[in-house]
Amino acid sequence: MTLYHGSFMPIEKPDLQHSRQNVDFGKGFYTTNLYEQAQKWCSKHKRLGKKGIVCTYTLDDKAFSELKVLSFDTYSEEWLDFILTCRRGNDESDYDIVSGGVANDKVFNTVELYFDGLIEKSEALKRLRFEQPNMQICLRTEQALQFLHYERSEEV
Repeated sequence: MTLYHGSFMPIEKPDLQHSRQNVDFGKGFYTTNLYEQAQKWCSKHKRLGKKGIVCTYTLDDKAFSELKVLSFDTYSEEWLDFILTCRRGNDESDYDIVSGGVANDKVFNTVELYFDGLIEKSEALKRLRFEQPNMQICLRTEQALQFLHYERSEEV
């Protein structure tokens, strides 16, 4: 499977030390199978005056049979619950790879409204959905990163 990562520099050897805490699927190296989405991820770096670099990787298919994988095929209550658990910093699961949709840019406001009891879970889900197809694949362990192979980088 071909995966992409949007950054401000080439990342030939991804690691978990530079990963942020409390994001959608927890700490990990975030990729997508959609090139256009990786380009969009570069835009935040470009707004800061940095380069936009899309890195291309191959993920060995054996990763999905040899590792512990959680996949969300749709936006669901389970998807939202997992994101909320990760964003709260309470994720204790041992998944190597987690994949599913991306919560949109209004996620912080929506999550706050939900946490404060001002909107129901169904309304939070509705607000978090993207209209465009999107996907994020988070490699959360060193074991998962062993299946990821760097191919190339290009400035966008």
